Amino acid sequence: MTPNEYNDIQNFLSQSCGIVLGENKQYLVKNRLNSLLVKFDLASFSELAKAIKGAGSISQKVKAAVVDAMTTNETFWFRDDLQFVELKEKIFPEIFEKKAGTIKVWSAACSSGQEPYTISICAETASKQAGKARNVQIIGTDISELILKEAKSATYSELALSRGLDMQTKSQYFQKTHEGYKLNANIVQNVRFQQFNLLKPFSVLGRFDVIFCRNVLIYFSDEVKVDILTRMASSLEPGGYIFLSSTEAMPASIKEFEPVRGGRARYFKKVS
Repeated sequence: MTPNEYNDIQNFLSQSCGIVLGENKQYLVKNRLNSLLVKFDLASFSELAKAIKGAGSISQKVKAAVVDAMTTNETFWFRDDLQFVELKEKIFPEIFEKKAGTIKVWSAACSSGQEPYTISICAETASKQAGKARNVQIIGTDISELILKEAKSATYSELALSRGLDMQTKSQYFQKTHEGYKLNANIVQNVRFQQFNLLKPFSVLGRFDVIFCRNVLIYFSDEVKVDILTRMASSLEPGGYIFLSSTEAMPASIKEFEPVRGGRARYFKKVS
């Protein structure tokens, strides 16, 4: 892969989905994109670079495949578990108390679905503790159509379930099938998935009471990160909540959120 070919791939990823690659990632890119040369019968990375600059149907397929290949889909159940304790024991009860209608939650960059399904489990538990069924609708979005297909199946391997799930939760919410472990329908029905690019306007998604945007902003430039969080603030209802990962900080220039004090995990509330 030549410097010019790497630069073309850098520019494509930055412009199409906001992913910023450093100057020392050539080996990673080559490793992840090698299989696409065979898949699309491309003789070299030079031809791949030409394809991602094109506009035809084949070019569109190559572009989608490059994004799929370069997107990190690392996720597991109840990741940053104390955040889900706060969601279940504090945030959902608070929202149930003040809002009579449907509660809406957005899981951005949801990968293979573990995060939105974990949110759904928390919503069901909180509803039972409140003694009243509540309508909680969760939308999981990701730029990768391939990973969303996996998420929609709601079926996971033994290995996938071993990452974050204890035996009690596994037996309570999953049924063994010949394809793997199928998540119970009452949890799946509260979640829908949609292919979505975080660089696009959020208005098509509606408004939310809670947003999870974890472990994705680290791939964006500081400017794009601030833009996304500012627009997420506009998509939140007054007093709504946003979760970043436990290792991510809210940029100092963002004034729409204030940290929640005294909680068991770090998260932020929209300033009304």
